[in-house]
Amino acid sequence: MSKTIGILTGGGDVPGLNPSIKAIVYRAIDEGWRVLGIRRGWAGLLYYNPDQDVGQSNRAEHLTKYKVRTIDRTGGTYLHTSRTNPSNVSPDAAPEFLDDTAYVDKEDGVRDYTQHVLNVLERLEIDALIPIGGDDTLGYGARLHDEGFPIVAIPKTMDNDVYGTDYCIGFSTAVTRSVDFITALRTPTGSHERIGIVELFGRYSGETSLISAYLSGVDRAVISEVPFDPEKLAELLMKDKRDNPSNYAIMTISEGAHMIGDKRAQYGEEDAFGHKKLGGIGSITSEALKKLTGQSTIYQQLAYLMRSGVPDALDRMVAISYANLALDLLFEGTTGRMVALRDGKYTHVPGNMPAKGVKTVDVDELYDVEAYRPKVSHMLDKPMFLY
Repeated sequence: MSKTIGILTGGGDVPGLNPSIKAIVYRAIDEGWRVLGIRRGWAGLLYYNPDQDVGQSNRAEHLTKYKVRTIDRTGGTYLHTSRTNPSNVSPDAAPEFLDDTAYVDKEDGVRDYTQHVLNVLERLEIDALIPIGGDDTLGYGARLHDEGFPIVAIPKTMDNDVYGTDYCIGFSTAVTRSVDFITALRTPTGSHERIGIVELFGRYSGETSLISAYLSGVDRAVISEVPFDPEKLAELLMKDKRDNPSNYAIMTISEGAHMIGDKRAQYGEEDAFGHKKLGGIGSITSEALKKLTGQSTIYQQLAYLMRSGVPDALDRMVAISYANLALDLLFEGTTGRMVALRDGKYTHVPGNMPAKGVKTVDVDELYDVEAYRPKVSHMLDKPMFLY
């Protein structure tokens, strides 16, 4: 009897997920395995009713080559996604078909449905699971492995901030999109002789702001790791504006950035992993700069545009290669691992590695904290992605 691999994608979507899914399905089938796609991340397992035999294709779907034949030509994820954490479920979000024996109460009033998830995996006859996600999604995958279920994880996040790997699926495309939009935004910013502020995703890591600024040649870059002084920033931008023959200046800023003495701009309720939404610091900075300089500004929050559309060639390459490496590990019986790129080579690390640290910009090596801009010198032996 053939074995079954489960695949799921969790957290924010990024370009490259579909090529990874397709690569897993094609090779696994060729090797004699069945593939089951879990829909909407961990939510597919949480809300799957093991006592119901039909009508749950919206939770789990048998994947064939025919079904995934063309998905690599589009961005996003064929399997859809969510930010569900089965070990942190509020009572009002609990599956209605389960009674109080299906979970463990936690101190903060939420419920842990991990045993139910394990029951569902057994009911679906899944032998091993490949979760594709960021540190939150993969953190729960590591939890399942601790419970004895075979897991091989694939890291993705356009912030490139999963600890333990130099590269995450989605990062190259996000930077490419950002550079393209920043370059295009120079047209109205220069035409109107304004200061342009481009806000980019990046909660705790400012790598997207830093690398996008480095590649697009903007005047200043504010990153999540370094609190900034708006008055100092205003002075620098005004100098940049005066020195520019077109009389404009442009900067990037991470969504997780904050002014000296202030907290990150957050809003909304926390998700199942304890995160509130970030965003708006660019708008706050724009208003501050208007008051401090007397100049008009153009504020652009790129947000989801960074993760939209088809993956670039690098993200396709890494996504497909990660898929094949994950299958290599599964076929040889090696589980509890996360595939990774380190020092320019494909490798694998412990599956709980994302929980062991926080990946951030090496400020001393790569950022000028006085000038608010990338500081890239002494390139010899620097990693390709300047992490």
